[in-house]
Amino acid sequence: MDTTICIMVDMSIHSGKNRIFVYDFKKKQITIEGLCAHGVGGGSTATKPFFSNAIGSNCTSLGKYKVKGRSYSNWGINVHYKMHGLEETNNNAFKRIVVLHSYTPVPNKEIYPQTLFGQSAGCPVLADEVMRKTDALLKTKKKPVLLWIYV
Repeated sequence: MDTTICIMVDMSIHSGKNRIFVYDFKKKQITIEGLCAHGVGGGSTATKPFFSNAIGSNCTSLGKYKVKGRSYSNWGINVHYKMHGLEETNNNAFKRIVVLHSYTPVPNKEIYPQTLFGQSAGCPVLADEVMRKTDALLKTKKKPVLLWIYV
């Protein structure tokens, strides 16, 4: 795994606030941040996500992931990254086609107290501009990057 950066998604933060953060270990600071949609399944609401690893759940799965493999996406900037769940709580991610991608309707800035909802079938979904920055960084990495979704 790459040891220079990690991507963290704090699902305890309101959906209208920045909750995805790229941390640079060399600079010892957050270098990219933005809104991140959570899955719509399982009774999730804009203010309270429900988490599941079940295939077909359309829910976000908690845990650590290995992000590796850039590919074409039908959404946003037309780029996605494969996510491989490393824990029991997310080990179906690859089978579920949970990927890191953008979606054009996701705002590029915080919208709190408004909420962000209805954009994801379980994927961490970003604003296009945030994904452009994240993509530019991930393209430079030779090893997989850690992405951690937690509450």
